[in-house]
Amino acid sequence: MENITLGQNGPVVTPLCIGTWAWGDKLFWNYGSAYGPEQLQEAFTAALEAGITFFDTAEIYGMGKSEKFLGQFLQQTQQPVQIATKFGPVPWRFTAQSVSDALTESLKRLQLDRIALYQVHWPFAFFLSQETLMNALADEVKRGRIATVGVSNYSAEQMRDAHQILAARGVPLAVNQVRYSLLTRQVESKGIIATARELGVTILAYSPLAQGLLTGKYSIDSTETPTGARKVDPRFNKEGLQKIAPVISLLRKFGEKYDRTPAQVALNWLIAQGNVIPIAGVKTAEQVRQNAGALGWKLSDDEIGELEQVSRPWL
Repeated sequence: MENITLGQNGPVVTPLCIGTWAWGDKLFWNYGSAYGPEQLQEAFTAALEAGITFFDTAEIYGMGKSEKFLGQFLQQTQQPVQIATKFGPVPWRFTAQSVSDALTESLKRLQLDRIALYQVHWPFAFFLSQETLMNALADEVKRGRIATVGVSNYSAEQMRDAHQILAARGVPLAVNQVRYSLLTRQVESKGIIATARELGVTILAYSPLAQGLLTGKYSIDSTETPTGARKVDPRFNKEGLQKIAPVISLLRKFGEKYDRTPAQVALNWLIAQGNVIPIAGVKTAEQVRQNAGALGWKLSDDEIGELEQVSRPWL
């Protein structure tokens, strides 16, 4: 497993990250009905057993519950684990102190003194200027409470601005976390991937399986009916599924060759882009083991090219 350095000189992390949005979240993920603390504990343990030690959370996930679960599970292992969490620039946070206070609360829930990565959850900061925000984050790097600074959902231009403000303080921008998969490649056409490469910024790719579309579970012939938010997502209706059929077909073909699932091939394609770490959201140990199957092997250059070609409608 080839590990990846976050940014230019940040912590070294595993090439796959475990996403914990569903940990404690009732609104989107129905936490408490189909899964609970026991399943999350098992998922955490399964990740460490698979050699995946990088976890992504946010203060808003489960209204702090996700961070609390991670904090509890971390107490039960001696293994070094890297945690990334996020600051939400909401309207009532407009001072550098509010950034520091939010980090203090996150660290309390995580039961940690320091985290590998602290990210700004979205680019619109309301009454908090980017200068104040980035300088407050640079202060926290100097204080030693965060190892690296990241942003999330930033455009190429916004990323460049954040990078410039931090650089003036001698702090590199390490990460931009964006939606990226074979079926969401707009980050390429909008110049985000190219700008990240130029600036030495690592891409964390959320929704790398496009809400499950790339698992092959949903197809025109399948009996699997979309539930929840998927029910109203046009990508899951008949026309949407017809459109993605060539991509799924190719994922299946390569999956058969390597004895992998379509999802594992889709994650492997993202890792093959270089400087990209997919964040695979999980609720159970089985999902962790499934995602871990994306590691330890490589698609050929020709296969990477074929997948690039067939997914061009989503650029």
